[in-house]
Amino acid sequence: MYHKTTGYRMFSIFNYVFMIVAALACLLPLLHLLAQSLSSKIAVSGNMVSFWPVGFNVDAYVKTFNNSNFIGSMMISIIRTVLGTFISMFILICAGYALSKEFRGRNALMWFFIFTMLFSGGLIPSYILITSLGLKDTIWALVLPGAFGAYNLILLVNFFKTIPKALEEAAFIDGASFFHILWKIYLPLSLPGIATVSLFIMVGHWNSWFDGILYMSDASKYPLASFLQTVVVQSNMQSMAMSQSEVAAMSEQSIKSAQIFVGTLPIILVYPFLQRYFVKGIVMGAVKE
Repeated sequence: MYHKTTGYRMFSIFNYVFMIVAALACLLPLLHLLAQSLSSKIAVSGNMVSFWPVGFNVDAYVKTFNNSNFIGSMMISIIRTVLGTFISMFILICAGYALSKEFRGRNALMWFFIFTMLFSGGLIPSYILITSLGLKDTIWALVLPGAFGAYNLILLVNFFKTIPKALEEAAFIDGASFFHILWKIYLPLSLPGIATVSLFIMVGHWNSWFDGILYMSDASKYPLASFLQTVVVQSNMQSMAMSQSEVAAMSEQSIKSAQIFVGTLPIILVYPFLQRYFVKGIVMGAVKE
C-alpha cells in the first residue's frame, strides 16, 4: 500500500494554499467591481464598498445598456472576435495539418514562422501597411494583422502529430483526399487543441485595445476594450453619455465598474465550455517540436 510521506503532505498543503490564494487574487477584484456597480453613489464615493453592494441598485447597468456607444462597441468586439477566430483557425488548421507532415524544407519553413515570434516589422511600418492597403477604419484592420500566430501554429502542429499515422494511411487506402482526412479524422480527434487555440485567439481579440485606438480614427468604431480604455484610463466621460441629472444621481465609478464587468462576462461565460479541453490541449500541444 502506498503511504504518503510527510514531505508529500506538506507539498500538497502548500499547493492547495497557493492555488486558493491565486484564485482569490483573481476573483476578489471581480467581486469588488460587481459590488461597486450595484451600490449607491454615496456608498461608492464614501469608499464603503468592499465585496458586497451597499445601497443596492441596478441604475449603472440600466445606464450602461442604454448607452449606444457601449452597445455599439460591444457589437464591434463580438463581430471582431467571431470573425477573427474563424479566419485564424482556418489558417492555422490548414497550415498546422500541412506542417505536421514530413517533407523537404519543412524545418526551414517552421523556423521561418518561429522567426516571427522573435521579431516584427514594428509599429510604424505596420501602421503604414494597414493605411496603404486601405484597411484603416475597417474591421479588417483589427482582424487580419493578428490572423496568424506562430505559437498557436506550434500547438496545433504538435497536436496533429499525436494522431496515429495508421488512421491517415487507412483513409488513403479507402480513397480519401487530404481535405477529407483533415475534416473527418484530424479535426474530431483534435478538439482539445483546437479549443485551446480558439480560446487564446478569442481572449486576445476581446481584450485587445491598442489596435482599435491606433487604426480607428472614429471613436464610434472602437471595439469594447478600446472604448473602456478611453473611459477608464483616459477618463473620457463624453463616451458615457451622461446628463447633468444622471451625474448627480449616479456615481461615475459605478458605471465604469458595470461596463468593465459586462465586458468581462462573454469570456467568463465561454471559458467553462472550453475548460475541459484546455489543460489537455496545452499539454498535448507542447510535447513535441
